[in-house]
Amino acid sequence: MEQLKLNKYFDYSLEPRRAILFQDVKSNYASIDEIHSYSIDESFLDITESLNFFYPEIKNRYEQMNRIALDLQREIRDKLGLYVTVGMGDNPLLAKLAMDNYAKHNDNMRALIRYEDVPNKLWTIPKMTDFWGIGKRTEKRLNKLGITSIKELANADPLLLKQKLGTIGLQHFFHANGIDESNVREKYTPKSTSFSNSQILPRDYHKQREIELVIKEMAENLAIRLRKGGKLASNLSLYAGAASTSEYSSVKVSRNIEATQNTKELQDLAISLFREKYQGGAIRQIGISGNQLSDSSVKQLSLFESVQENQTNKKQESLQKAIDEIRETFDFLSIQKASSLSEGSRVIYRNKLIGGHAASQDKEEKDVS
Repeated sequence: MEQLKLNKYFDYSLEPRRAILFQDVKSNYASIDEIHSYSIDESFLDITESLNFFYPEIKNRYEQMNRIALDLQREIRDKLGLYVTVGMGDNPLLAKLAMDNYAKHNDNMRALIRYEDVPNKLWTIPKMTDFWGIGKRTEKRLNKLGITSIKELANADPLLLKQKLGTIGLQHFFHANGIDESNVREKYTPKSTSFSNSQILPRDYHKQREIELVIKEMAENLAIRLRKGGKLASNLSLYAGAASTSEYSSVKVSRNIEATQNTKELQDLAISLFREKYQGGAIRQIGISGNQLSDSSVKQLSLFESVQENQTNKKQESLQKAIDEIRETFDFLSIQKASSLSEGSRVIYRNKLIGGHAASQDKEEKDVS
């Protein structure tokens, strides 16, 4: 295996409401190319090139790292009034594990994991689900293989892990040994793009009007995400999973469409696809996906659209954007259709769920929208 470059990484955690202000402070310690925002409240910084620049008088690299961490903590405290947690490591994985499992419990809110610390600091993590990337389902699958700890995972047969869990099993093996070849400077570009969401309904939906109401709500949510992302969808996919008690098959349909982000167009298309394939019976799961995305700034004009239709569409787009801005400023539920109060509607419940963060559930098991 190619020898790993000994890079020094930090992993920071702070309150989401101050994340934007924190960006300016981060750039004082690393260039933009050396900063990777992992989530709304965490970032990785590759400070390999900054160590000797800031502290040439300190010879030990890890002492330099700790000094930068301390200075950054103080600057954040003085400028933003926040106390940040810092994880340090020889790669992003070790920095992440140092923060999650050690720094949060230390008085100085800093922790370091080097390659040589792997046996003492990684293999002794008490719960497998406290290790990055291992959720409850993965833990159960590993348990079936007789693996009940990170140490056992690190010493397991990598070929067996790949055979039973696929490539992800091999990745878990390397991670358990502290190996992570990711580089924050190499930005990930997805091969294909799509926006999708799905939900399991709280009960079997027997009435077609209730099923279609949820489909419309999800199509609206898809349209909002497309507009927010500045994208147009050229393909629409719909899935309506039959209940276990149903004698009919699930609805699975996908159709190429004229590129759009218009709420009404997507709702009408979704309903049309559903009615085309739906034969009856109870539905328990619904999913919708906008695929083959393109930039909304390069929308192609239709040769078959009249001047009046074009003006109408522009008015609809302006209205939709105004509604989006109001919801973004205040709350999604600040503007709702009367149908959201109808029996079977899921929009109010799901938005309260998102706002209330049902995110403490295991990522592999929660309903993602």
